[in-house]
Amino acid sequence: MSIVASPVYAAFLISSVSDTNDRCGAGRVNNDDLLKYNRDAWNKQVNDANRWTRPVSIDVINEARSGKFEIVLTPTIPVPAVWFPELTGADTLCLASGGGQQAPVLAAAGANVTVFDNSPAQLDQDRFVAQRDGLSMRFVEGDMADLAVFPDQSFDFIFHPCSNGFAVNVLPVWRECFRVLRSGGVMMAGFTNPLRYLFEDERVENGSLAVVHSLPYSDLDHLDEPHIQNAIRAGKPLEFAHTLTDQIGGQLRAGFLLSAMFEDRYADSDNDPISKFTDTFIATRAIKP
Repeated sequence: MSIVASPVYAAFLISSVSDTNDRCGAGRVNNDDLLKYNRDAWNKQVNDANRWTRPVSIDVINEARSGKFEIVLTPTIPVPAVWFPELTGADTLCLASGGGQQAPVLAAAGANVTVFDNSPAQLDQDRFVAQRDGLSMRFVEGDMADLAVFPDQSFDFIFHPCSNGFAVNVLPVWRECFRVLRSGGVMMAGFTNPLRYLFEDERVENGSLAVVHSLPYSDLDHLDEPHIQNAIRAGKPLEFAHTLTDQIGGQLRAGFLLSAMFEDRYADSDNDPISKFTDTFIATRAIKP
């Protein structure tokens, strides 16, 4: 299992900007290469103990077994209890949700959980909690935009926390979710408001909120910029900002009915300059008719 971002793929991605006629380099960076790069990057995040890779404690699991739990789709606000379907015996897909956090909690609450993630190291975090606490779960590695391993109507509930910003195109994600969900099933999703990507990460970290980028945003459009090349060399995942038309409208076009939503932001303790002014994350609850 790789725990560092592959230098081969980092070099490949950086070199893709050598042709000045290619605005973003995407013509030579195919989806398999991006999946490989982001897989290695998230494996490294596990090694670096990123906050979204740290397994929950046994106390959290014991509380969930008694029906008391809180999990998040977005950074701060817990999902309202009224959003959840009956979990006992519910066939549940935790989509792009590795890390030993949400999936084990739902399993402890009574759901039949399959956790699906592109990163084997993230899946290992869920596997660790399952083995430690005696939970029955399935672990599947793959691309969130391709759920061909699952037959139609395999699940009653899909839990998809903020992660589709690592997918080049979010529309196939919604279509696949609709396909594998049963009629009457619930899908909960968290995602980033694209307005966050108007600003360059490094400038935000320094307190600058000057608008730099246009939307929709792709890291692939900025591979020649020092901050992206530095991020690649450091093994950070590549990100993509999808429009709200694709994030919310895409769910509706796939066939879902939106039943609830809320907005969220980073906590004050995260010292995020944008969050001082506005929410930048969205959680939705949708139903398959």
